Amino acid sequence: MAHRPDRIRIEVFGPNEVAETTEEAFRPSDDAICSLARLIGRQMAREQFEHARALERKQARQNRSGPLQ
Repeated sequence: MAHRPDRIRIEVFGPNEVAETTEEAFRPSDDAICSLARLIGRQMAREQFEHARALERKQARQNRSGPLQ
């Protein structure tokens, strides 16, 4: 079995030397963060929608199979 390290090494790189301002230096990471946040938000909305639909279906089943009078 291959040896697996206990820790993950993350290297941090400084801003590009070409970037003139700090805002320009971090723009690619900001875009990536916004894309990731958008994906997470969509997933959360999808899960909430599916949960709401499941509750509606459960309620409809209970209403149909309610006690006969």
